[in-house]
Amino acid sequence: ASQRPSKVIYDRKNSSIAEAKPEDFDWDYIFEGVTWFHWTGITPALSDNLAEICLMACKFAKQKGITVSCDLNYRKNLWSSECAERVMSKIMPYVDVCIANEEDADKVLGIKPICNDVEHGNLNKEGYIDVARTICERYGCKYVAITLRESYSASINGWSAMLYDMERKEAVFSTKYDIQIVDRVGGGDSFTAGIIYGMVSGLENQEIVEFATASSCLKHTIEGDYNRTTVEDVKKLIYSGGAGRVER
Repeated sequence: ASQRPSKVIYDRKNSSIAEAKPEDFDWDYIFEGVTWFHWTGITPALSDNLAEICLMACKFAKQKGITVSCDLNYRKNLWSSECAERVMSKIMPYVDVCIANEEDADKVLGIKPICNDVEHGNLNKEGYIDVARTICERYGCKYVAITLRESYSASINGWSAMLYDMERKEAVFSTKYDIQIVDRVGGGDSFTAGIIYGMVSGLENQEIVEFATASSCLKHTIEGDYNRTTVEDVKKLIYSGGAGRVER
């Protein structure tokens, strides 16, 4: 709350996923009938084996024509920036849709927007477009979605996003919401889910980024890391502007 930030503790050591081995996975079976594969940068940070497993999974997915998305999700409590860039740079060429924020792009890929001061609400849109374009050109991604969080305090954040389409050379920005936060954990995951939902549903780029941002905005108002909202809830926020009036 207010000036006191949230703190996250990772309890993954000796878990089944942390101890997984490459031979544990039958990718032909796992990917049977699959059209979309999503992974997060937290997973390869857990062990050397998982870094290899993520790379294998992405290679198999691309061979089968499956769309691959990745949330870079840099976590300094799990690995160093140098290690993250070394591992992720090998996997990124297999990613179609990349989701990130300012810190992720910088710490994982070494790509940083110019003239930004997120703590004081100064966001340079051209800088983010340049970051997204660079990611696409360097790794071959088709889309890059970047969340734009302005941390006024732990309780109040500005929240918006950008979606860059490499084929169209087009960047679209969402509506901005000023959120009084109940729980921000899961906010990024709900944004990613909204991006995937919008693309799978065949929405236009502007509609995709609006849906994902609104979905994540609502998640910030829910305790716990699960987004207990419906598609209709998200659409109402998009079209109402977020006045928060009682529904009777």
